[in-house]
Amino acid sequence: MTAIYLMSMLFGLACGQVMSFCFPTEYTMHVERNECAYCLTINTTICAGYCMTRDINGKLFLPKYALSQDVCTYRDFMYKTVEIPGCPRHVTPYFSYPVAVSCKCGKCNTDSSECIHEAIKTNYCTKPQKSYVVGFSI
Repeated sequence: MTAIYLMSMLFGLACGQVMSFCFPTEYTMHVERNECAYCLTINTTICAGYCMTRDINGKLFLPKYALSQDVCTYRDFMYKTVEIPGCPRHVTPYFSYPVAVSCKCGKCNTDSSECIHEAIKTNYCTKPQKSYVVGFSI
């Protein structure tokens, strides 16, 4: 029984080294502009999950760029654009946001991703809400 348990544990560790748990995850965000009357609630997908990373023992001897760790980031994504309701004529009411199609473990690209350690805690509305569902504002 102990040998089976030990083999199962080793198999699990080996699979954990190869597999990552980085995939598109549902996310709700709130978008508002000071000039517009409403806050828009958008359901989208973002990349989230766990990526296997190893800590290097020789950190003191390596340049900083060699120490970056893999993160769960976008492999393929597309942009969608919505219209924020209740905006005056002089304000552009359009807002574009990324939708994760597929994800990967890799270096964080600051051109297309927000590479931060903590999630921003201000994802809420201060104005009346409107929901956005499949291309229509309700």
